[in-house]
Amino acid sequence: MDPTQQKALNALESFVLLSKSATSPRSAADLVNQATSAPNTYVFAELLQTPNVSVLKTAPSEYSTYYTLLEIFAWATPNLPQLSEPQAHKLRQLSLLSLSTSPSTLTYPYLLQALSLPSVRTLEDLVISSIYAGLLSAKLNTQSQRVDVSSVSPLRDLRPGSIPTLISALDSWNSRCVSVLDDLENQVREVKQKALTRRKKEERDEAAVDKLVAEAKKVVPGNPLERAKVSGGKRGAQDAGTAMGEGNDETELDDGRGLGRTRGPKRGGSGGLKNAAKRMMG
Repeated sequence: MDPTQQKALNALESFVLLSKSATSPRSAADLVNQATSAPNTYVFAELLQTPNVSVLKTAPSEYSTYYTLLEIFAWATPNLPQLSEPQAHKLRQLSLLSLSTSPSTLTYPYLLQALSLPSVRTLEDLVISSIYAGLLSAKLNTQSQRVDVSSVSPLRDLRPGSIPTLISALDSWNSRCVSVLDDLENQVREVKQKALTRRKKEERDEAAVDKLVAEAKKVVPGNPLERAKVSGGKRGAQDAGTAMGEGNDETELDDGRGLGRTRGPKRGGSGGLKNAAKRMMG
């Protein structure tokens, strides 16, 4: 519970206890007058519900006005009776709490009219006293002629029948929060799924590379082309061709004059091996 609210409830508790002995309309009216004038009482619904105070509602008009007075402090109902200075000051503080829920009502001109204050100085004094009483957190913006409120203490009593409206507003707020949380969870699942898919692809690619490397390391003994494939480059292919007998495929031909001449390598011999090696390397 808010500390300021707890302080106000504690201040009201003594008047609730005193109401048990206020058995006459006169004593109940005096108790209402004392409670609304006390410096630390800002909530009054519990006092309104006590039996000896509730009877003031049906009492003669001389006393029923005090019940109306207590309702005004609790729920800010109109038609004010005659108030003492402490009562009027407290009622303006409570009205300031109600007006602080909307920024449009916090300009100096609006507050001066709504709170029936004669000057800017009295308005600023009211705001300052409310701040020191812990009723709200605010700053006076004299340049813009407005009151900048950052927080308000929960010190206004709830009207009878206002609970369903409050529950409806809270349910609506809860539905919006659930919707936002669902959207966030869907986005988180989508990000996780994309990360999982990417990781699996990386693992497959890595496995394929490892397989190719392992196959490349398997050299068949005595096969020069395999050695050329592993060692790589044109030089390896040429060595493989030489090892397979390149240059030894020449044939001597008799030209009929007793002179021999040499014919080049046979087609399909070492040239075919070179091409095969190049294809393997490529």
